[in-house]
Amino acid sequence: MVGGGQGAFIGQVHRMAARLDGDFQWVCGAFSRDPDNNRQTGQALALPEARVYPDWETLIAQERQQPPEARLQLLVIATPNHLHVPIARAALAAGIHVFSEKPAGVDLAEVQELAAELAQSKRLYGLSHTYIGYPLVWQAREMVASGELGEIRKIHVEYPQSWLGNAEDDGSAWRADPALSGAAGCLGDIGTHAFNLAEFVSGHRVDALCASLAIHAPGRRVDDDVDLLFRTRQGASGSLIASQVCSGEENGLKLRIYGEQGGLEWHQMEPNTLIHRPQQAPARLLRAGIDRPGLHPAALERMRLPGGHPEGYFEALANLYRDFAAAIRCDATGTPAGVPGIDEALRGMAFVETALASQQCDAKWSPLELNA
Repeated sequence: MVGGGQGAFIGQVHRMAARLDGDFQWVCGAFSRDPDNNRQTGQALALPEARVYPDWETLIAQERQQPPEARLQLLVIATPNHLHVPIARAALAAGIHVFSEKPAGVDLAEVQELAAELAQSKRLYGLSHTYIGYPLVWQAREMVASGELGEIRKIHVEYPQSWLGNAEDDGSAWRADPALSGAAGCLGDIGTHAFNLAEFVSGHRVDALCASLAIHAPGRRVDDDVDLLFRTRQGASGSLIASQVCSGEENGLKLRIYGEQGGLEWHQMEPNTLIHRPQQAPARLLRAGIDRPGLHPAALERMRLPGGHPEGYFEALANLYRDFAAAIRCDATGTPAGVPGIDEALRGMAFVETALASQQCDAKWSPLELNA
């Protein structure tokens, strides 16, 4: 891992998720620019001192010298956004698979360069859109794909949080610095999650949007509140809300999809329940559990426990790690099956840049131009 030292929420989540199914062992890291934090994180993981590196450049250079049976196979990138692409490109060039935090980079151009290099490599690239790992997200996706809702007409996704409600709440200072986070704030941080979830479940591709971005915390330099309308290539209309200044909210990612024959609703904070509202029948609740009837195999294979034993955020990310491990074992290249990859990376950055451009122009609709 690069980044994610002690005190970094997402680094610890990755480490726990990767270990859950016994597929991975942590062997090295460059966890922090703070030498004490870096050393202490390595000690907590029982890593040899020689494989706790001062920076990512040294990590990649030294790991190339390790014997094949001990060498790093997968590099997890948990740094500020501006380092995602440089580290990923260096790792791929060194023959190392990459699992990166999102967004994939700070602009579309650099992610397009990364995509070109990945296509020439024999390695794997994944993007940690954790919410795609939830079993009932896959259940919803399969129900849409099978035509159970009929033609999709309306998609609504929202992601309200409150943790950056004031300028002094910028817990990770880099998130408020455009040089480190990129031009987008909330839009890139959680808006990309909402966008990815909507496209993943619906199977639709957004091809135009109209965005309004706001900064509510005095002195903040990147957006903290996003509202947008969108249209899909397949003819659905939709709306997306992402905000980090919604007082009292926790992590309220929600998705609603409506077709001509019914609708689906899923809440991240209640991830083991999927609400199905058929047009001609009473609403029903689908519940997670390996013993629950009527669930699709794609959902069941991402569950570990019987019904009534809740699985959550760690397990969702662990599902991505499990799929990544399976892809490594079978010598796959490109994107691991079941894991968001370079296509999602490109679409996420196209979404961010299109929304930023829409905010700056007077036109009602801005075409999202990416053939992916």
